[in-house]
Amino acid sequence: MTDRIALITGASRGLGAALAKALAPTHHIVAVARTVGALEELDDAIQAAGGAATLAPMDVTNADAMAQLCRSVHDRWGGAALWCHTAIHTPPLAPANHIDAKDWAKSVECNVSAIGILIPYIGALLGPNGKAVFFDDPSAGQKFHGAYGATKAAQIQLAKVWAAETSATGPTVKVLTPAPMPTALRARFHPGEDRSALTHPDEVAAALLPELM
Repeated sequence: MTDRIALITGASRGLGAALAKALAPTHHIVAVARTVGALEELDDAIQAAGGAATLAPMDVTNADAMAQLCRSVHDRWGGAALWCHTAIHTPPLAPANHIDAKDWAKSVECNVSAIGILIPYIGALLGPNGKAVFFDDPSAGQKFHGAYGATKAAQIQLAKVWAAETSATGPTVKVLTPAPMPTALRARFHPGEDRSALTHPDEVAAALLPELM
C-alpha cells in the first residue's frame, strides 16, 4: 500500500468518487462523505482495482469530526500529499428574493464556513509539499442560482486567496474548472438537458489527473 495519502472530501459520488478511483493506483484514499452506502461502493471499486481506501462517513460541516479525522491522518501517516474538495450543498433554484432562509444557511455552512475550518486543519496535514485542489463551476453565476452561486463563489475566492498566500511557501493550491458532467447536482439545476453531450466524471477525472500529481 502506498503511503501517499489523498484526502477526498465529497467522495461518495460524482467527481469526488471519480477522482478517488483515478488516484487510487498511486495514493491511499481517505474518502469523506455522509452517504455510507456510496462510500462502501467506492471502496469496493477501489479494492477491485488493487487499491486501498479508508472510509470516513462524516459531514464536513462537523468541525469536531473533521478535527478528529485530521488528527487520525496525522497520527497514522504523518500527513497527506493531496486534498481534493468536491463536497457541496446544492439548494433548490430560486429567485434571489425568494431564497429560503434554511437553504441559505445550509449553503453558507457547507460551501463557505466549512472551508474556513477545513483549510487550517488540512493545510497543516499537507505541509509545504502537499497540494490542495478546488473545483469551480461557471454555471453558478446563472439566474436562480443565488444561494448556490454566491456561496460557491465565496468558496473559490477563499481558495484563490490561499493559493496567492502560499505560492512561494506551499502547499500548492489550485482551482480547476471541470467539464460539465451528468451528475445529480447538474440534473437538479438543468432538468431536461441532453445528458449525452456531457462528459462522464471518470473521463473528467482522467483529464484532470496530471494537475493533481
